[in-house]
Amino acid sequence: MGWGAGGSCTPRPPIRQQPLSEPRVITVVFLGLLLDLLAFTLLLPLLPGLLESHGRAHDPLYGSWQRGVDWFATAIRMPAEKRYNSVLFGGLIGSVFSFLQFLLAPVTGAVSDCLGRRPVMLLSLAGLATSYAVWAASKSFAAFLASRVIGGISKGNVSLSTAIVADLGSPSARSRGMAVIGVAFSLAFTLGPMLGAFLPAEMVPWLALLFAASDLLFIFCFLPETLPAEKRASSIGPGFQAAADLLSPVALLRFSAVARGQDPPAGDGIRHLRRLGLVYFLYLFLFSGLEFTLSFLAHQRFQFSSLQQGKMFFFIGLTMATVQGAYARKISPGSEIAAVKRAILLLVPAFLLIGWGLTLPALGLGLLLYSFAAAVVVPCLSSVVADYGLPRQKGTIMGTLRSLGALARAVGPMVAASGKGPGIAFQARLCPWEARPGGGHAALPSAFPCRPVGSCRGPAIPGVEAQRGGRARVTSRAVSPQCTGWPGPGSASRCAQASSCSLSCSCAT
Repeated sequence: MGWGAGGSCTPRPPIRQQPLSEPRVITVVFLGLLLDLLAFTLLLPLLPGLLESHGRAHDPLYGSWQRGVDWFATAIRMPAEKRYNSVLFGGLIGSVFSFLQFLLAPVTGAVSDCLGRRPVMLLSLAGLATSYAVWAASKSFAAFLASRVIGGISKGNVSLSTAIVADLGSPSARSRGMAVIGVAFSLAFTLGPMLGAFLPAEMVPWLALLFAASDLLFIFCFLPETLPAEKRASSIGPGFQAAADLLSPVALLRFSAVARGQDPPAGDGIRHLRRLGLVYFLYLFLFSGLEFTLSFLAHQRFQFSSLQQGKMFFFIGLTMATVQGAYARKISPGSEIAAVKRAILLLVPAFLLIGWGLTLPALGLGLLLYSFAAAVVVPCLSSVVADYGLPRQKGTIMGTLRSLGALARAVGPMVAASGKGPGIAFQARLCPWEARPGGGHAALPSAFPCRPVGSCRGPAIPGVEAQRGGRARVTSRAVSPQCTGWPGPGSASRCAQASSCSLSCSCAT
């Protein structure tokens, strides 16, 4: 396929003899990825409520998954509270999607090195459209889960987009292309959740299907083949060793599929790739734990509605788009690593503010820093990695990098949702009330030997009385959500605590 007269879609063979127009390729990649990510992000503000609705419907499959989550929660000694359990359940759903991406992303990249980018991209997009069609056609939890599985298997289009940009000839075009991919993510996270929050829940899967089908048609009409036949790999790789290199986490971290292939990067190239891959993995492991559980935090701590969640993601996306447009895309080649280091440092106060802050201003400042880091780290690391390897290796290299990211996104939400990782620090801070000795689940720093548990929110809740030694006793009587010495939910003020861990305030009846 090619560009026809007037920009129309014409039935011509996809092979282009003339040189590629780099700006045109970048534009097509940007618009195609934007459509795909809009379909993906429509779900974000709806996920907590969607899972709760399946639970209320007593779906048999949901019940079996819930029993498995309950067993896992008991095994890791998670508090037996619904709010923790729902986050863990959501983390499991997100991890299944990302784990399938981890399995398929490097294989997709390797196949595209052999067959070309365009046919593999069309196949991936067809799978994504099918996943949304399955979700739209049925309202059961089984259909929703099947759609996530099909979508995870087919989500190789993002790694293929980075491989297409890596095929471009000049370093400046590759750097610009990676920044544009980041802008597509930012705009999608700005607009998608807002659309999903505004629309009726039953319309969301149909709109996602419309976006996915439009993306497939657009790419079919306008995406040229960026990897000519003479530059393609002769084969994907023979035998079990090649499969192990593409699927083993250790082999992926070592970029073994590239190191064992023909003409691996010379000198310290492989060592630098491995270091970049490790940084990419660790960053996304930390980042994804907070990313996935953020909607549950807003839902449970601040009682955000779907519309408010959409506004929160709009703020995140708008910040990312602004940073990428005003700063990230202007980072000169060779300066990416320094920019990554500065951005990663901002995650420390971001995590503290989001995880421990009890006010909306604290949450907003944390999200601002979080969004700045998100706008810089992945595009810059992708741009650096894209400079390595020959044209026939770009798909494998970028697919390996995306697979490492998918593995981090598979593990991160589950670790965070279990309360054992950095992304779920907020779970211990949903309401500043009961006291426990330090060192427990997501404990406070030593300055606060007691940490709050329980809740003083809602129309009627159990009373909480603190006893000496730091252990809280939950009474059976219901109380109003008002506490002496505490202005109310969202306040930064805390009840004074004695060194014995007894609270100087109590829930007023």
